[in-house]
Amino acid sequence: MKCCRKVPIILICLAVLAPPAWADQNLLIRGIEAQKAGKNERAVELLSKYLKQYPQMVEARRPLALALAGLGRKSEALEVIDHGLTMDPKDVQLLLAKANLLTDLDRRPEAIEVLTLALKCDPKNAAVLKERGECQAQEGCFPEAMSDLNRAAQLAPRDPWVFNKRGLVWFCQGEYRKAVEDFTTAIRLAPDSPHAYFFRGNMYRYHLGETDKAIADYKKSCALGFPLSCGELEKLGAK
Repeated sequence: MKCCRKVPIILICLAVLAPPAWADQNLLIRGIEAQKAGKNERAVELLSKYLKQYPQMVEARRPLALALAGLGRKSEALEVIDHGLTMDPKDVQLLLAKANLLTDLDRRPEAIEVLTLALKCDPKNAAVLKERGECQAQEGCFPEAMSDLNRAAQLAPRDPWVFNKRGLVWFCQGEYRKAVEDFTTAIRLAPDSPHAYFFRGNMYRYHLGETDKAIADYKKSCALGFPLSCGELEKLGAK
């Protein structure tokens, strides 16, 4: 017997299983696109309208929270995330977003607790390990920070920010050569990103006495549009 192909099976499934929110997916998509484009006010308008109709659709909450945070409305953003977590307390992306908001609000111990919960849900999530490592370092817990960032480096060896963050932790512990090694790795992975050049330049200038190397890094970073590096060149009279 031949299968009937007049109606795609996916449409049948959606008609039977999906909530009415499918009719307004365009509203959700436009809201997400607006947030990614930095049009935060428009994103808040579209996503709030969508969630008013379909509050159970958790996937709209993270971009709405990001848009609110982009407008400086971080407490509101946190409420949006918390509401989503009441419906899905193991959503790792929502937990990560909540931790980032708590960090922005200088509530790092709480952020570490949230990230620890996220890791219980997904122990091999390099993004969560990376963020918890940074929070641990900012709280002065350097061994714990290194443990997280070492694991993140194993899981995401192509992520330059794992090495930028670990380099900063080496710096905080006075391990300047090891910091340079990590910043060099970050540069190799993302040669058009200015941050690692600036970080490495600071190691060379302020801690290793290698001014020529510092100037070379600052020039590269400044050319890539990083104003702090341009300022260092002005201080050195090398711009």
